[in-house]
Amino acid sequence: MKKLFQSLAIIILFFLMFSWLISGFGSTSLNKVSREKVDLTTALEKIKSREAEKIIVKPSQIEVTLVDGSVVIANKETNVSFPEILKDFEIPLEAIQNLKIEVKEESGFVYWLAILLPIIIPILFFVYLFSLTFKKANQGAAQIFSFSRSNIRLFSPTKDRITFKDVAGLKEAKEELKEVVDFFKDPKKFEVLGARIPRGVLLVGPTGVGKTLLARAVAGEANVPFFHISGSEFVELFVGVGAGRVRDAFNTAKKAAPSILFIDEIDAIGRERGSGIGGGHDEREQTLNQILVEMDGFERDTRVIIISATNRPDILDPALLRPGRFDRRIVLDLPDIKEREEILKIHSKGKKLAPDVNLREIAERTPGFSGADLANLTNEAAILAARRNKKLINQTEFLEAIEKVILGPERKSRVLSSKEKEITAYHEGGHALVSFLTPEGGVEVRKVSIISRGRAGGYTMRMPKEEKYLKTRSEFLADIKVLLGGYVAEEIKYKEISTGAANDLREASDIARALVTKYGMSKDLGPVAFGKTDEWIFLGRELTSERDYSEETAQKIDKEVMEIIKDCYNETKKILKNNVHKLDKIAQQLIEKETLEKEEIEELVKE
Repeated sequence: MKKLFQSLAIIILFFLMFSWLISGFGSTSLNKVSREKVDLTTALEKIKSREAEKIIVKPSQIEVTLVDGSVVIANKETNVSFPEILKDFEIPLEAIQNLKIEVKEESGFVYWLAILLPIIIPILFFVYLFSLTFKKANQGAAQIFSFSRSNIRLFSPTKDRITFKDVAGLKEAKEELKEVVDFFKDPKKFEVLGARIPRGVLLVGPTGVGKTLLARAVAGEANVPFFHISGSEFVELFVGVGAGRVRDAFNTAKKAAPSILFIDEIDAIGRERGSGIGGGHDEREQTLNQILVEMDGFERDTRVIIISATNRPDILDPALLRPGRFDRRIVLDLPDIKEREEILKIHSKGKKLAPDVNLREIAERTPGFSGADLANLTNEAAILAARRNKKLINQTEFLEAIEKVILGPERKSRVLSSKEKEITAYHEGGHALVSFLTPEGGVEVRKVSIISRGRAGGYTMRMPKEEKYLKTRSEFLADIKVLLGGYVAEEIKYKEISTGAANDLREASDIARALVTKYGMSKDLGPVAFGKTDEWIFLGRELTSERDYSEETAQKIDKEVMEIIKDCYNETKKILKNNVHKLDKIAQQLIEKETLEKEEIEELVKE
């Protein structure tokens, strides 16, 4: 309606402007004669005093040309004739006998416009209204036929080109994908030997590790069109739409061959058929069937490669992963310390870093960070520096950004009472002291703080001394002891426990149960894994978990978990009781300074 009124206003304004211009041109004489508008009495006095030379009578006006060449114009009533006016004003006929009298009827464009404009404007309004209505109806009809078209997006290989140089780390994944690049550049090298390039490549890895970026880098290296679509965009309310969109997406990629079709989050439609509750002929499964058919329909010489990404390979349908469809699966791991440093260098480009910035130290403090996390980290550091009106980004901004990404922003408005502050100091001091006195854990304390961040009242930042991919039983037990450190410290100091240890106890219990049921590290039950967790996947979670052990075994598992927790608890209590003076020193320093770094804690522990 807003567009309708705007268009109508423009039409009316156009006619008014046009009428004004026409009337202006019509009223302007070519010879610049003096024209004066007067009342009817004055004009008739000029005629009566014999000053007139010529009279032009119009339906609503009288123009009197005087002897001196000037013209006076007077309005008159439309339905009154000129002789009647002369008679009413008692002007003798002798006064007009020698005058040139010309009678003109109203004509011209302005006259007709004044008559037709009140009729034309409503007609134009209704014509425009009907045309707009039919246009909308045609668009709706067209949308019905284009409903099955895929919302596929094309990234040009020349614009915003990304290559393997823009992707730090992932060395093995790049090596695997270089074959795809070589196939696009020189397919005859493979065809001569009878080799067939994989039709589909599945990128598997946790979120933020760089699956989409790596897929775009393949297209950039091969210099081919890159079509991008998400798996969730295929599924619609109406049955059959998803299958139609799959056909459209594959046809679009084939027409632009050689090309790459990238399907992100393929688990949205590639979930195993028959899982969950309900029938097997829903819209999602029909879409998956169409993808399977399309990938089988690729001819040998079709130069289109499907690259998909997922972080849930365990729930994908086996038919999707068989040879001939997604032949190759490439696992993308979280970056190690060297790769994190390279990623930080890439994301630091264009940012003004101070000379004291040490990217190696930042990489050491960010184990488990993905590429997306590191990009967010550098951005948060830049925001902190801008908020403080700095010209350069210092190391302190990066270190604060790490804590903000892990735990959340500081909650400065949350003011603890002196009692709560003391309890938090002893709790975090217990974590830190036990961590320092259990070197078998392979983890060191970098920072301890009692400043609230996110949902945590305080925190102890622990980092592994070196990159590790395997963990032993003694290291798990050391983690449990550190988690129980805060609980035991409160118990020793105050003879009672606060709610601050709730999350620590939950994590410690989970580790102890995993030792028994998952990793086979139980002394009594032996190297056996208990429980199945991949049955009846429904809405992304387990609806039921199959239990493959007896009730008697369940009791033994519970007993073993309790024994592990109790043993760790007793050892933790022994450590803190023997070093209670060190615990007091750390707690007092935390109350005074609120934050202690690694060097300060080491000095207090050594004393």
